Amino acid sequence: MRPAGYRAEMEAAGVPWGRRQRLYYELLGCAQHGHTLVGTDAAEVRPQDSDLVRPGPAGTRWYRCLRCDAWVAGPAPAAATRPYPPERSEIALPLRGRPLRDRYVLRLIALDRALHVVVLAALAGAIFYFAARRGRLQHDFYRILADLQGGVGGPIGNSHRGVLGELRRLFSIDNNRLYATGAVVSAYAVLEAVEMVGLWLARRWAEYLTFVATTLLLPLEVYELTRSVSALKALTLVINLAIVVYLLFAKRLFGLRGGGQAEEREREVTGGWQAVERATPPLGEGPSASPG
Repeated sequence: MRPAGYRAEMEAAGVPWGRRQRLYYELLGCAQHGHTLVGTDAAEVRPQDSDLVRPGPAGTRWYRCLRCDAWVAGPAPAAATRPYPPERSEIALPLRGRPLRDRYVLRLIALDRALHVVVLAALAGAIFYFAARRGRLQHDFYRILADLQGGVGGPIGNSHRGVLGELRRLFSIDNNRLYATGAVVSAYAVLEAVEMVGLWLARRWAEYLTFVATTLLLPLEVYELTRSVSALKALTLVINLAIVVYLLFAKRLFGLRGGGQAEEREREVTGGWQAVERATPPLGEGPSASPG
């Protein structure tokens, strides 16, 4: 429930109204985790508790969700465990507003990194497996190739091109180089795993690490596109460019747009108690005034 003048107050606080109207991430959070209600175990409700819980008719109450601002009707507790609802200092506000949006975006990036970890780990495992069993695999390869050639009465096309040519080149690589390549791929998988965990937990250092690691790969991805164009390469470049731009501008890295201090101020305006107060209807309005 939004009080009168809420839109004007949000715009005055620097939060574009049109942007907030597109998607309420708070509703997604409540759909996942349920409403965040306080005062459900309080024996009495005081006037100063009206931003959290309000009395309703016939022993009922209106409990305010601190994430999505919905007012939920419920009974007063039959056996209260505390005299009054908790004070603000006792309440850990759930994420809401832009901080909640950023949490969802960072976790999407973390899922992208999780996919990278799986692919890189599988690739590193394949490289080490091939290097450790190279002699036997090489023997089997040439035996199968000879059997195929004998079965068709001659050479199978050009054995220096296509898949056969790539396999021949693979067997010609020195084992030390294979192990070094496997180590590099493994190290990169570990780096991606660190990024994944840090982004999932919304750590600031992970945002910097992801920005630097992704930016360093962009020239290589552009170079690969100049050699051969494919939908997967183009999509990978677009995703990584979007991640870099988002982290740089939306997360205010390297002091951009006021840096971390400006982000903390915005967090309080759009996701702290200021946001809760702006969304609280006056005592003469809201659920307690019209319970039906």
